[in-house]
Amino acid sequence: MWAPGRYGRVVASGPAGALRSATDAHRPAAMTQPLLLVDDEASIRDLAAEVLGEAGFDVQLADDAPDPEATAWDRYGVVVLDVGLPSLDGIELCRRLRERSAVPVVMLTARDGAEDVVAGLEAGADDYVTKPFVPEVLVARVRAAARRHATAEGSGTVSIRDLVVDESSFRAYRDGEELNLTSTEMRLLAVLARNAGEVLSRQRLLEEVWGYDYLGDSRLVDMAILRLRGKLRQGDCDAEYVSTIRGEGYRLDP
Repeated sequence: MWAPGRYGRVVASGPAGALRSATDAHRPAAMTQPLLLVDDEASIRDLAAEVLGEAGFDVQLADDAPDPEATAWDRYGVVVLDVGLPSLDGIELCRRLRERSAVPVVMLTARDGAEDVVAGLEAGADDYVTKPFVPEVLVARVRAAARRHATAEGSGTVSIRDLVVDESSFRAYRDGEELNLTSTEMRLLAVLARNAGEVLSRQRLLEEVWGYDYLGDSRLVDMAILRLRGKLRQGDCDAEYVSTIRGEGYRLDP
């Protein structure tokens, strides 16, 4: 279990939305980019910064939503984003961020109702942690998001109908047009494509795409599938590529 110790510390402060350094000298080997933590509640923000700093992340803090258009989102390895922010709702911020970057987003929220979780995932979040959070859970989910992002590229190309999934470049195309996928959506499509015609359970998808099992939530899978289906139907295409097998899981149809 997590216990108090030497954690990352806030070394500077600033106006609402200003970024602040919040780490000690250690960082995980796979995490070469800083982590951005956005939360307006000082006690939650500082505890999360300490926990993540002790885990080795280079944490930068914001107490309000950064400008979604002006922020260089790709400089971050992960964004941990509170839902309830003063100037811009975290879900809307995530939606605008997603228009500009595929950086992994972990929502940090006190709203654990299904509709609130779904709203965050539908906006493009890769995962979520509810408040009050268990430190080990927060660290595990952020580490998983960072690891997925850092090791995104795979190998090989799979072609299914007019769909091409190129893991070597971490890109996918339908009818010659590149799909605008987040890193999670791309990993999900790659796993489905590698196993085309096979029914994959939600549990297996959690393990292969999100990188954990008991910490997972099947809503992550369902919402990611929903978003992926929408992007596969881009333009005038109404073809279905991913089938739901009731009580079993999902299958990419060859």
